[in-house]
Amino acid sequence: MKAGTSGDQASFRRAVEALIAEERAKKHELLAEQLARHLARNGSGLPNGETRSSSPTSTYDLFFELTPNQQIDKLILPEVVTAAIRELVEEHNRRELLRSHNLNPRNRILLAGPPGNGKTSLAEALATALMVPFIVVRYEGLIASYLGETASRLRRLFDHVRTRSCVLFFDEFDTIGKERGDAHETGEIKRVVSSLLLQIDSLPTHVVVVTATNHPELLDRAVWRRFQIRLELPQPTRSQIERYFAAIETRLNFSLGITPKTLAEKLGGANFSELEDFAGDIARRYVLSLPDANVKRIVADCLSQWQLRFRPRRR
Repeated sequence: MKAGTSGDQASFRRAVEALIAEERAKKHELLAEQLARHLARNGSGLPNGETRSSSPTSTYDLFFELTPNQQIDKLILPEVVTAAIRELVEEHNRRELLRSHNLNPRNRILLAGPPGNGKTSLAEALATALMVPFIVVRYEGLIASYLGETASRLRRLFDHVRTRSCVLFFDEFDTIGKERGDAHETGEIKRVVSSLLLQIDSLPTHVVVVTATNHPELLDRAVWRRFQIRLELPQPTRSQIERYFAAIETRLNFSLGITPKTLAEKLGGANFSELEDFAGDIARRYVLSLPDANVKRIVADCLSQWQLRFRPRRR
């Protein structure tokens, strides 16, 4: 109210967005929707930034909303990554204390590293820890063929999420965050990147945006400085693979018949996604072999098949 009566529209908008997010968290959906609708209207009676010729694509075509299930404690991560995520969670859990000192929790994270090493799982685990929805951007709905439409859809996406406490996840972020100096890219891509950066800058802190890329070298240089936390998720070490299979034995509730150390030696170079597929093969073959399942033989067979399947790629 103080910001509104003094004419500070930027602060007023941020305050109302935080209020809407708080009401949504309390399941006061009717009030939240009424506030959001009034906030989004401009003098023409249309949402801010929209015109009568706007694309008919629904805002809900731009993302998936998921209930997160991953947990940070169950992920095998480098210590520096775990520590950084725990610090972020603490900042959000104690945000009122920070704000009383004119500080805000960080809310922009960039995850980089080879595919299959837990970037998506980490983003989902962060949403679990913060107890907020996990919103995954759909590029097939976001990227349009018409000039200017992608930027318009980006604006609609950000307008939708900014009144909610959530984790907004951009996988393969280099798809829209490309280097603007690339001579092979069109002016349209450059406009999209500029619009994206402005939208990220204006996000309220109750929206945590997490981006993931397998090709950080392709990102625009201005993208890097937008993110307060930049973390790398590399291929798992043998020690991490050993820990993974020790955890798998607990999860499956039976011994694999081969020590986690031996499995780590034989599966060195695999990523976590491949390890999960390997463990899934064992579990399926074990169940289908009951009641006479020989776990040691099943694991040995899966190892032989895995090595034949992946040997050409690993040379």
